[in-house]
Amino acid sequence: MTLLRSGLLPVGAPLDIGAGRGPSWLDDWLSSHGADLVAWRRHLHANPELAYQEHSTTALIAGYLSSAGLAPTLLPGGTGLVCDVGAGSRCVALRADIDALPVSEATGLPFASTVDGRMHACGHDAHTAILIGAGLALASAPALPGRIRMIFQPAEEVMPGGALNVVAAAGLSSVDRIFALHCDPRLAVGHVGTRIGPITSASDLLELRLSSPGGHTARPHLTADLVHALGTVVIGLPSLLSRRVDPRSGTLLVWGAVQAGEAANIVPQEGLLRGVLRTGDRRVWADLEPLVRELVTALLAPTGVGFDLRHVRGVPPVVNEAVSTELLRDGVASALGGEAVAATEQSSGGEDFGWYLEHVPGSMGRLGVWSGEGAHRDLHQPTFDLDERALPLGVRVMVHTALAALARDY
Repeated sequence: MTLLRSGLLPVGAPLDIGAGRGPSWLDDWLSSHGADLVAWRRHLHANPELAYQEHSTTALIAGYLSSAGLAPTLLPGGTGLVCDVGAGSRCVALRADIDALPVSEATGLPFASTVDGRMHACGHDAHTAILIGAGLALASAPALPGRIRMIFQPAEEVMPGGALNVVAAAGLSSVDRIFALHCDPRLAVGHVGTRIGPITSASDLLELRLSSPGGHTARPHLTADLVHALGTVVIGLPSLLSRRVDPRSGTLLVWGAVQAGEAANIVPQEGLLRGVLRTGDRRVWADLEPLVRELVTALLAPTGVGFDLRHVRGVPPVVNEAVSTELLRDGVASALGGEAVAATEQSSGGEDFGWYLEHVPGSMGRLGVWSGEGAHRDLHQPTFDLDERALPLGVRVMVHTALAALARDY
């Protein structure tokens, strides 16, 4: 309990941090460096950097890893890095994402963001601190049964995601399996949610620009009524999609931006729709782009309004492979006890960890970060915060999962 009562962590109910479950070098490292985990997370939280701008974050990670005698390799884009610890032909990867969001923080925390309009509102500061800790703890081991590759990935929050940069830079070369944790503010600290199969959804960006000659609202029959056409698509496209794809796929289109005109008596010449199209089915995702174009064409044909559709393919669903998920569950159980393993549902949110699973088997778990008291502070909101008692638990789970995967005979 010394770690939890260090004064740096939030006060909460006693929590089993897994001490004594071994290996002893992991217990020793956490006993000596538990407060460092919190300090790293708070520094990252106060100094957030957006996608592909994570230069200071990357330098900080590289510095800590180098100080332990490791040899991090910077990714070609200049942000993010990979670093191996251990030796041997068998290799398991652990991934953390390092970028922040363009969100203005409203937590009032003493270590709140010092950069206007930027915030770690998705827990990437915690992911990064946990993987630094896991890497340094592994580096302290007297021996390892193989290699563990740490992937500190940039640009998870943009589409199609920085995971593609890691893959292009041969970051998965010789990797047998890959694992990750993502903060879950609806799951109590001390638990890790796991699921075989899809755990997130595919996520695409739709941008539809409409054009019309414009005119007077008293004579809409002499022009093409652009605002009416916008409304037709706003209502019609989600409705038609629900009739053209399998309802079990969890396909969902929600508009986030609608722009057209300024004056009440003028039919505008230009309009804009932006939204995100999600699906939980990999096969449905493959067919969505031509289907959306077909439906938009059909909806707008009677209106006389022209359009330009930009369909930006985002990320595939994260589909957790069965054996890898069992290894993750084994890692959670050995690190924290069997009661820490929790079931979790598929989310309609996107995560570019799915790109890695197109190449190697792996699994993503949900790390509980809710204190158990008060309201849930959801991801991507200005008030998001997490219970820092989850940090050493995340380190334990990462280390135990990597060791379980390396020990597997496959």
